[in-house]
Amino acid sequence: MSKSSSTLSHIARDAEVSPSTVSKVLNGRAGVAPQTRERVERALRSHGYSPPGERHLQPFVELVFERVESAFAIEIIRGVQRAAASRSMSVVLSETGTRHRPGPEWIDQVVQRRPSGVVLVFSDLPAESKARLALRGIPFVVLDPAGDPAPDVPSVGSANWSGGVLAARHLLELGHTRIAVIGGPQDMMCSRARVAGFRAAFEDAALPFDESLLVWGDFLRGDGVQLGRDLLMRDDRPTAIFAGNDLMALGVLEAARTLGLSVPGDVSVVGYDDLQIARWSGPPLTTVRQPLAEMGEQAALLALDAADAARPLRAARVDLATSLVVRESTGAPRVS
Repeated sequence: MSKSSSTLSHIARDAEVSPSTVSKVLNGRAGVAPQTRERVERALRSHGYSPPGERHLQPFVELVFERVESAFAIEIIRGVQRAAASRSMSVVLSETGTRHRPGPEWIDQVVQRRPSGVVLVFSDLPAESKARLALRGIPFVVLDPAGDPAPDVPSVGSANWSGGVLAARHLLELGHTRIAVIGGPQDMMCSRARVAGFRAAFEDAALPFDESLLVWGDFLRGDGVQLGRDLLMRDDRPTAIFAGNDLMALGVLEAARTLGLSVPGDVSVVGYDDLQIARWSGPPLTTVRQPLAEMGEQAALLALDAADAARPLRAARVDLATSLVVRESTGAPRVS
């Protein structure tokens, strides 16, 4: 009897199941009750089980989103595809869960598929899912737009605080001082970091930041339309608006248009992300470039390098730089 068979027999005995049930759990196959599956997973971890010899990972990268159909996702897909192609691999897309973590059904499916690496566009991964991937030698990296992964999770992000500073400094240098901010969801660290960076630039310039001009949205174009309209209808209308992403900034452009205001004549607008649609808006949008394609490529390469080395990926945070892209939606404030 081989060492691995003996180990599986010991695990089966401890979990009070048959060796075939242990094999089903290891390979993510159906036909095992949830309570039994969890008992086997605990036994595998307590025995420190590792698969013998080759792990038989399949030649593809699994890229996991909450929602695939967005310009944001397309940029990330482009980067992951670039990394996969450099290793003669393909990419499989999965859609599951909430903005913070994948759905519970996903882990059973990915264990069965056995990709060479997993890139998750989420803030975190449940501890049980981390353990199941590690047990099977499947490396994963969180591509984290929210900015708050757990310390034991390898992740790739961008410099959100610095991006907020860049947006504020640009508008201040143009001469704006009455600037509104439409932040993203308050439960996402990236949203708070961008606003914090924006505030810091005001402090650095020894200027007060008007908290009444700070509102929070949900990274949706509709929020930009409604919140932008509310801000632009104020008697003390801001001369510039910084939106926490490009979609909300495009909504602000629409709000200005419907109110008969010109951009940048009556109000300057700055977005965040530098999606392709930012170049096609009217006028083309000034924005903070978050290098989404590069983030996707970096995350995929980290996972694939770990797979090639047949060792766990070291938990580390990689933050790529943001930069300002100046187009036609910003200008000096109109002198009244």
